[in-house]
Amino acid sequence: MTEPKRSAGLLLFRHTGEGLEVLLGHMGGPYFAKKDAGAWTVPKGEYEPDEPAWEAARREFQEELGLPPPDGEAIELGEVRQTNGKIVTAWAIEADLDPAAIEPGVFVMEWPPRSGRIQEFPELDRVAWLTPDRAREVIVKAQAAFLDRLAEHSG
Repeated sequence: MTEPKRSAGLLLFRHTGEGLEVLLGHMGGPYFAKKDAGAWTVPKGEYEPDEPAWEAARREFQEELGLPPPDGEAIELGEVRQTNGKIVTAWAIEADLDPAAIEPGVFVMEWPPRSGRIQEFPELDRVAWLTPDRAREVIVKAQAAFLDRLAEHSG
């Protein structure tokens, strides 16, 4: 049996006059262009078994957002298994970041399918600060557990 793919990421959070907010990214590419619910994610990416998850989370943050990962106390949020079988590990860090400052990494894929045309798409086509309630409405379903764990920690 093959090992499930593993992904690691950082969930930034901040406290504002409106309360707690988390930073999520909207997945880029044609499959998510018109989707909102289930199309937002913790900035994350896959890593190989020999790379520590924490290092992968910091590397992927830089690759996905084009910004260095923030320093600060990392709160372990544990793992979740997504419906596609991928295991995602995340940490929360309190930090502020201007979504306009991101320079997302890109991926290439054939689009439209079987057209022979290779196109480039941003990994995340936008990033936004969301309240936990709004984040829960749009985040990849399994990742909602990270919001719950963050709430338990900061509650």
